[in-house]
Amino acid sequence: MNEWEWNLLEDEAPLANRTRDGIAVAPGDRVRLRPRRQGDAMDLFLANKIAIVEAIEQDYENQIHVAVVVEEDPGRDLGLDRQPGHRFFFGPDEVELVERRHGPPPSAGAPGSILIAGVGNIFFGDDGFGVEVVRRLGQGRFPDHVTVAEFGIRGFDLACALSAGYDVAILVDACPRGSAAGTLHVIEPDLLTPGSDVDREPEGGPHGLDPLNVIRLARLMGPTPRRILIVGCDPETLGGEEGAVGLSVPVSAAVAEAVPLIESLVARIVEGNPLEPDGRADSERDER
Repeated sequence: MNEWEWNLLEDEAPLANRTRDGIAVAPGDRVRLRPRRQGDAMDLFLANKIAIVEAIEQDYENQIHVAVVVEEDPGRDLGLDRQPGHRFFFGPDEVELVERRHGPPPSAGAPGSILIAGVGNIFFGDDGFGVEVVRRLGQGRFPDHVTVAEFGIRGFDLACALSAGYDVAILVDACPRGSAAGTLHVIEPDLLTPGSDVDREPEGGPHGLDPLNVIRLARLMGPTPRRILIVGCDPETLGGEEGAVGLSVPVSAAVAEAVPLIESLVARIVEGNPLEPDGRADSERDER
């Protein structure tokens, strides 16, 4: 029985957050693991590692557990298709908040709120571009109303985030456009014209959706950001049938260029400066 099937047997709803030392830890947050000294060998192995909070759960004995996936675990993007062995449970006093991420963001719904979302599969070569970019961005500093989140192949989760009330969203993903590998593009889909690409029915399942299909799904769920930008990068390789871990040389170099590019986009949005001289909703700009 996998994790999804176990969850179906649970009657208790997940909790929104849990407070430790006056600080609320919520799903999506980055935490440092601080297991008790009386723990087992696995606790010793996990001690001081950085993990992502997936859920706050309460068992039938009313005990609170923080469910986490270790950040360096290469299988953590597999979502509900994972088998046991990737998800660990700690008490609220065994995790220490490192960085607030996309769990119930206080900025969603605020005027000028911005979501920066990394998309892609780290097991398919350069498709991991968006994931690596947001990991680097997470080390920087943005205003409180800017949320940086890594979604991997969790297309349905991203669609939910896009309908959470953000004013602007920036999606970061590998984007084959026929240019040289490592070429960066800033693309703004047309959200206003009836019959445009984002006005079609979403294709495929809820996982692994490409950005346009995620936007289509989000529009079925509710209002979406007034502007959505896609920062894309032409890949060199997606790993073939067997996949591959790691980015190619040109795409790795593009990651370093994408970070200041996105910081510049955020600054221009915050300052109210136009992103395109002609202001067209269907505009596209090559940045290299």
